[in-house]
Amino acid sequence: MDTCWSALNNGKATMYSGPAPTDTANTVARIVRTVMAESRPALLRAALTGRRGEKENLRHKGNFLSEHDVRMHDRYRDLFAEALGSFVYASEEDDPLIVGPDTDPDLLILVDPLDTSELAVRALNGYTHVLLYSRCLRRPVAAVVGDIYHHVQLFIGCRHHDGEDRAYLITADDDVYRLSTRRTPVSISQALITNYLMRPAERLQPIARQQSLIDALTKPGADGPARGRIGVDFGSISLCHVAAGQTDATVEFAKGFAIWDLSPGHYILHSAGGCVIDLHGKELSLDYGLDSLEDIAAAMKKRRTFIAAGAASLAHEILACFEP
Repeated sequence: MDTCWSALNNGKATMYSGPAPTDTANTVARIVRTVMAESRPALLRAALTGRRGEKENLRHKGNFLSEHDVRMHDRYRDLFAEALGSFVYASEEDDPLIVGPDTDPDLLILVDPLDTSELAVRALNGYTHVLLYSRCLRRPVAAVVGDIYHHVQLFIGCRHHDGEDRAYLITADDDVYRLSTRRTPVSISQALITNYLMRPAERLQPIARQQSLIDALTKPGADGPARGRIGVDFGSISLCHVAAGQTDATVEFAKGFAIWDLSPGHYILHSAGGCVIDLHGKELSLDYGLDSLEDIAAAMKKRRTFIAAGAASLAHEILACFEP
């Protein structure tokens, strides 16, 4: 990671003067920070009082939904309307709708207002995802994933005027780092691989049945000790952790991720040079086929299984261990 200057740091220069996040990405990042800062005290109160504001989830049966999810959903819609004018707003918490005077806007804003909300209301982990997608270009142009509770606060991917996608990490102290996965890849026996294994039947049991993967992770390395590990991670943040080199790969073999959980992290990892493949070895496209409101609504009902890694070699090594 190379340290990099950004407009987000209010004039505080850091060591590297390479390309900063784009103006659009900085706008999204400021909005994400605003929503996180507004939500954090209420989430902490929910944790300390035990009054977690749970609501009946009519859209996603079995998923935890709180008043905080709904409030953040509304707040994002209003802040983006002030900043960006017209867009299609596609949130986990509602059907897609057009915001602003343009009846057919190019810009799509995809939001998961509060990921892992059942942990967020306990003040343990909480994340928020935003993706800006150009329907004309048929690809993302910016994404921000925010970490509500930790010092490493924002992960950003954005498309620059030169056509290059770049990724960044920003801390709570406004230190900004350029992310790149282009380093010496690790083998599976040395890798830290994560999975959303919190749900015992839906997630933990399927990963526990992957015996070939477990055997590969526990194989001793060249220096003797076995260093392969499986850890827990969540939604888009799991792909961001790969982009930053905090983990080596993340996998979803079972239920699959919804578009609001996968695509922001997918784009950020892509922007850092990483790899996301399906369980047939095909790289996932950035063209999500979001041409019409009907297409967007249909995409929000689908789920994708995948393997995401900092290097294609590790992704395919993991795939070779996969047992359908």
